[in-house]
Amino acid sequence: MGMMMLPPIMISLPFKLIFFVLVDGWSLIASSLVQSFGTG
Repeated sequence: MGMMMLPPIMISLPFKLIFFVLVDGWSLIASSLVQSFGTG
């Protein structure tokens, strides 16, 4: 398996990036929903 030859940082870094993107995306969606409900 080629996955075992990679260092842990190469495996964890993409997951961290995806996690931060998902969290930022959800926070943006939540804030936009709150603003739409607040103004509407």
